[in-house]
Amino acid sequence: MRIGELAERVGTSTRALRHYESLGLLSARRTSNGYREYDDSDVRVVREIRTLVGIGFALEETRPFVECLRAGYESGDSCPASVAVYRRKIAEIDDCVASLAAVRARLSSAMSGGGSLADAPEPLCAFSPLAR
Repeated sequence: MRIGELAERVGTSTRALRHYESLGLLSARRTSNGYREYDDSDVRVVREIRTLVGIGFALEETRPFVECLRAGYESGDSCPASVAVYRRKIAEIDDCVASLAAVRARLSSAMSGGGSLADAPEPLCAFSPLAR
């Protein structure tokens, strides 16, 4: 299938697919006339990337999952490198939850008259809408 069909099947843009290719996350075969050619394994790879990015992973963090799929595993999280990324992401989320809990406690205290927001901790959390 060509890039437009792949984009339609996975619900993304051809621009995104070209970006994935530029990062080495996706590799197209080229036809004699230079068109990018993809197959069903590429559909799986792009769906894996989009799922992970959709829940907060950076594109580079998807690399072990993509490599796992390319190695022939049924699932991108079947490899030790993918599990290591999961562990790092869970630790990040735990830190984020703790940071947000501290901000919440400070806001509750200020609301009840027991403190000021002047020394409120800033949430250092990529998942927090407050950090954006």
